[in-house]
Amino acid sequence: MSHKVLVVDDSLASARQLTKLLNGLGEYEVVGHARDGAEGVKMFQQLEPDLVMMDMVMPKMDGLTSLRTVLMLQPKAKVVVVSSMGGVGAKVEEAMRLGASYVISKPFEAKTIQKVLDGLFPCTEQAEE
Repeated sequence: MSHKVLVVDDSLASARQLTKLLNGLGEYEVVGHARDGAEGVKMFQQLEPDLVMMDMVMPKMDGLTSLRTVLMLQPKAKVVVVSSMGGVGAKVEEAMRLGASYVISKPFEAKTIQKVLDGLFPCTEQAEE
């Protein structure tokens, strides 16, 4: 069983890199890419993904506002914030306080993404054995 993932990032290069990485893991399928937070919220409602990978800084609606909105729509949603702002700062702390599952810094590494996903979906490997 693959997990449906929505990528929300205004950077096409970052979105492509993340999509390639996720699809390459075999357990995840990127079902959509939104280029701003408002589009991300709309696609979240339409696609009902298992996971949202969301940038922090985007046009129209930033990551914090999008995160807040997604979690109002679905309180148990799994949202990983992917930020070029580093692992510290008020916005990263705010994302965690609002309910982000994890915050990952850009540039991200495949092993970091895999570790986070293993934490979010721990039964995936066991179910296949």
